[in-house]
Amino acid sequence: MAKRERRSYTKEFKEQIVQLHASGKPRAEIIKEYELTPSAFDKWVRQHQNSGSFEEKENRTPEQEELIRLRKENQRLAMENDIFKASRADHGTKVDVIRQNSHKYSVSAMCEVLQLPRSTYYYEAEIRDNQEEELTNLIVDIFKKSRDNYGQRKIKIELKKKGWKVSRRRIGRIMKEQGLVSKYTVAQFKPSRTSCNESEIGNTLNREFDQDQELKVIVSDLTYVRVQQKWHYICVLVDLYNREIIGYSAGPHKSAELVQRAFTSVKYNLNRLELFHTDRGSEFKNKLIDQALEAFGIERSLSEKGTPYDNAVAEATFKTIKTEFVHGKVFSSQHELDLELFDYVHWYNNIRIHGSLGYLTPSEYKLIHL
Repeated sequence: MAKRERRSYTKEFKEQIVQLHASGKPRAEIIKEYELTPSAFDKWVRQHQNSGSFEEKENRTPEQEELIRLRKENQRLAMENDIFKASRADHGTKVDVIRQNSHKYSVSAMCEVLQLPRSTYYYEAEIRDNQEEELTNLIVDIFKKSRDNYGQRKIKIELKKKGWKVSRRRIGRIMKEQGLVSKYTVAQFKPSRTSCNESEIGNTLNREFDQDQELKVIVSDLTYVRVQQKWHYICVLVDLYNREIIGYSAGPHKSAELVQRAFTSVKYNLNRLELFHTDRGSEFKNKLIDQALEAFGIERSLSEKGTPYDNAVAEATFKTIKTEFVHGKVFSSQHELDLELFDYVHWYNNIRIHGSLGYLTPSEYKLIHL
């Protein structure tokens, strides 16, 4: 028997596979369709459920973590022992050592060992406390202005803009102390897909997600949201050039009319659009849409069947929208949904920084590069 070739998978691919399973697609079908081993599939699902990550270091057993922690603790003690012996250490280091060990040793004894006047220690410790309070207030303000969305990485970028150089570990500690939990820590789910669009149109985009021309390629998808006791739907059109949401709509039906209304909301001349790419959802297969695309000379592109990564940018955008805008919300009416969606899109395009754009907003990215 020929030896099975070892395959490697990206984090994005694993995420899409787990999402397909979470949306209701049977395990056996996924394994067969994507030629996976059952053990690999089960491992990905287990890792995603346990930690939300596919990194081995984030899926260790408590025993493994304890062993690593003990090793690090031994290293830390050895380092601190060296610092205690090194009386030539600068004041900042000495203050840090005293603060870190004040629960184990008296301040007077440590000051004597480190040859640091107690008055100097208390003076510098007070300065550190004041800086910590200012930093904490800044982090809380940035987090709230991000609508409870930003994690350590983006808060670090915003702090840098304000002249603060702070480690992600320190930011994480302060966020934990202040009870700041990003919406991205909550697992997301989505309902089952509708029937597949069997059109013969191919994947013209071919995963060329990085575009250097504004409005050249537009991608789209739909997601759900709760309005009272019923599901309503959101459609957005995303420009691959700068990830800007150029069109959007919301309504009670997952239909071609919803997609058409998203096109009517676009503030640009539709003749500038060259390619429209989506997955094979049935809502994108309609004479109404075909007529609109033909009228404005817009070429069509469809993902390959059963290949979610072909529309990765739209999928990622909707993961963001579901986390930041949809999760945990129940709108009282379609009117309320329309107003809040308008507000969110404005924030998304003009205020929210995007890691894929070098931590610029879509509007900033376009302004700089055009």
